[in-house]
Amino acid sequence: MATMSPAPAEPDVPLLEVRDLEVEFRTRDGVAKAVDRVSFSVGAGETLAVLGESGSGKSVTAQAVMGILDSPPGFVTGGQVLFRGADLLTAGAEERRRVRGARMAMIFQDALSALNPVLTVGAQLAEMFRVHEGRSRKESRAKAVELMERVRIPAARTRVNDYPHQFSGGMRQRIMIAMALALEPDLIIADEPTTALDVTVQAQVMDLLAELQREYRMGLVLITHDLGVVADVADRIAVMYAGRIMETAPVHDLYKNPAHPYTRGLLDSIPRLDRKGHELYAVKGLPPNLMAIPPGCPFHPRCPRVRDICLADRPEPAPLTGADGRELPGRTSACHFRKDELHA
Repeated sequence: MATMSPAPAEPDVPLLEVRDLEVEFRTRDGVAKAVDRVSFSVGAGETLAVLGESGSGKSVTAQAVMGILDSPPGFVTGGQVLFRGADLLTAGAEERRRVRGARMAMIFQDALSALNPVLTVGAQLAEMFRVHEGRSRKESRAKAVELMERVRIPAARTRVNDYPHQFSGGMRQRIMIAMALALEPDLIIADEPTTALDVTVQAQVMDLLAELQREYRMGLVLITHDLGVVADVADRIAVMYAGRIMETAPVHDLYKNPAHPYTRGLLDSIPRLDRKGHELYAVKGLPPNLMAIPPGCPFHPRCPRVRDICLADRPEPAPLTGADGRELPGRTSACHFRKDELHA
């Protein structure tokens, strides 16, 4: 049984490294390959955005990393999840419990569902300190108020006694951020943290996350389907489709020059001021049934550049090179014609 070392990672060891992760769901109708050999890494103080349509495997990947996948029907069938160099998938249950919350935390998509409706927010925040740090009820409550003030919840000393339904959507999301920050973890996974919020509140929440990340120097994995949300906060982007990573790149490189037709389609679907009056582009078709993923490239039924090889041979993520033949740092694409797409 693996033992998690509390010692800090070596400079060249990523904070989180996922290697060839595989997750499947076994149902009465068949087996769905939800995550298929996904690999990525995140360093201290770095933000990785994981993008893709609904059903691409983003949230399942996050749940598998956190060890909160519902099993059955979900099963991790392969790969490694290395946190500071130690594999969480082979660690014992007690070791994983100590990592969750204390060193790696998650902000869930729907705060109203994630929070306990019959407990005050103060009680839920205070529980983190009682369970993980053994603090008294009085100390834990004081820490809960301090956290609520840190995420800018007005009148925190009185609102600490309120229940989740008494807060607005934006305030509930701030409480979820406070819970994730409670024990000052090294890594936070934020699963669609702004989906149910209006545009103004989205910006406030993302600004708050970015500020707290800089202050605590945390690694951040930001899962979203909204490319507009991550443009100003992410360092790198991983694009997922049908359970696979289709492209990875530094954020500005990807926006400027994508190297996969799926990424280009997502970028083209963003509303732009210079296209006022034009019909909004949409990627044609629907994501594949994960129980019957087509042979070859999984994107080929929807790809505008599909060729014969795409129907039979599945492309694996490979490094990209520039016009001078030199490898482009941090850039990969799972497309047979990635060079053509990059230089299009």
